[in-house]
Amino acid sequence: MKFNDRYFDELGNSAQVERIVVGAAEDAAGVARSTAPVDSGEYRDSIHVEVDRAAHRVVAKVVASSDHSMLVESQTGNLSRALRSVTRG
Repeated sequence: MKFNDRYFDELGNSAQVERIVVGAAEDAAGVARSTAPVDSGEYRDSIHVEVDRAAHRVVAKVVASSDHSMLVESQTGNLSRALRSVTRG
């Protein structure tokens, strides 16, 4: 069986798939913001979605970009918990 690679590339990069992927990432980012530990609010306010086009598909990442994001994530797991809550529905 040979797959039609062009078809799957077009599907993975289609506007419809991008809407679904970005929508799920935005949902996760919203959960992450609402459950983020807040001292100054810098970590919470730095949570955002980045969209990239990979070779065969659209990729959306939920990112926290404050200087201390790695520390907060290592201590709380906030982003990973938010992502799990969205993917489990």
